[in-house]
Amino acid sequence: MISAEQNELMTRVGRDTPGGKLLRRYWQPVALTDELEGPRPVRPVRLLGQDFVLFRDEAGKLGFLDRDCPHRGADLAFGRLEDGGLRCPFHGWLFSVEGKCLDMPAEPAGSKLCSRIRQASYPVVEKSGIVFAYIGEGEPPAFPDFDCFVAPATHTFAFKGLLECNWLQALEVGIDPAHASYLHRFFEDEDTAESYGKQFRGASADSDMPITKVLREYGRPEIRVEPTDYGMRLTALRRLSEERTHVRVTNLWFPQAFVIPMSAEMTISQWHVPVDDTSCYWYAIFTSFTEPVDKAQMREQRLELYELPDYTSRRNKRNNYGYDVGEQASQTYTGMGHDINVHDQWAIESQGPIQDRTREHLGTSDKGIIAYRRLLVDAIERNLAGEAVPMAICAEDAGKFHGPASIDGIGSASEADEYWQREDRRRREQSSWAAPGQAA
Repeated sequence: MISAEQNELMTRVGRDTPGGKLLRRYWQPVALTDELEGPRPVRPVRLLGQDFVLFRDEAGKLGFLDRDCPHRGADLAFGRLEDGGLRCPFHGWLFSVEGKCLDMPAEPAGSKLCSRIRQASYPVVEKSGIVFAYIGEGEPPAFPDFDCFVAPATHTFAFKGLLECNWLQALEVGIDPAHASYLHRFFEDEDTAESYGKQFRGASADSDMPITKVLREYGRPEIRVEPTDYGMRLTALRRLSEERTHVRVTNLWFPQAFVIPMSAEMTISQWHVPVDDTSCYWYAIFTSFTEPVDKAQMREQRLELYELPDYTSRRNKRNNYGYDVGEQASQTYTGMGHDINVHDQWAIESQGPIQDRTREHLGTSDKGIIAYRRLLVDAIERNLAGEAVPMAICAEDAGKFHGPASIDGIGSASEADEYWQREDRRRREQSSWAAPGQAA
């Protein structure tokens, strides 16, 4: 049973909260690279309850600054990109990507004030179509050599979506293998040849059996949870017969991402990034082991649901997520359409802005969630004590992290672990970029 105090500890993300202090130890996704295209590459960003401005200067360098001008607090997200920086429209104060004040045109000639002013700036880097920022103290950690960062740009695609709830309940869906048999159940299977870019719509590896059929007909998985150096591995086994078992391997990448299979050829690495205590973005990197990603098709598919500029879902609590009673009776378990992102959004937003975990009753199938909460609380306490925390790694250690293996396939019932390891190795050997034998 989770106490109210423990729930607060895990969910609150402000600058002075224990949970917020931990999350500030890590790189956080803050924008898609696509969002900085066009004539004015400036974006307001709200992250962990703080307000920032992200911009690309005239030389193409990225800057991530506090959003309020240090003069009189005007909003720098409306600033002008000119003269080598971002200029506040209020009085013309100009700031470089490093936060250095470059100009104060309204001040008297010879004034030394400009040299004494510096806007808070933060490290920022682009990785696989996502802009990451670090707003913590000290040196940021290194990025692990995981597949989503090692794969060439041709084989990755990035996207995001807004969720109106706390980040933790959004993350916990991804470490709950049991829910897919119900929340994402379809009563009819589509042609798997039309499944590109759609999760749970293809066939499991080593078979022509649609994943939708596996989930629909085998709803009582055996779930195994193993600690790893990057977080934990979850293996869900659905026994199809005496000889064959469906094996799905997913991963929790501490502190707030998971790596899951999208299809036999593609994985998803997905972060859950707090905007504040009661809203968050999911950011995902789709990584292909075979052919280059059709970025245009995948973006078009997702823009059918998500509306720019804030990547808000067109199906949401204000229109009951598109719920249709007729559809629920004959097509989908939820009656909320065929996009599983809508199903997840309903499930986690319906728990409330911050789920009251004092009222929940967890079962055996929730063992991944239980294990993660223990890991999270332990890391929060370690961080407060000034001790090392998981995945706050140095550059020398980054190359020790590979994969992680994320598989959805059908293998021998007596060799589940051997099967997913063998399948991961085979996929890497056939890939043009993935190093064989390097799955964590």
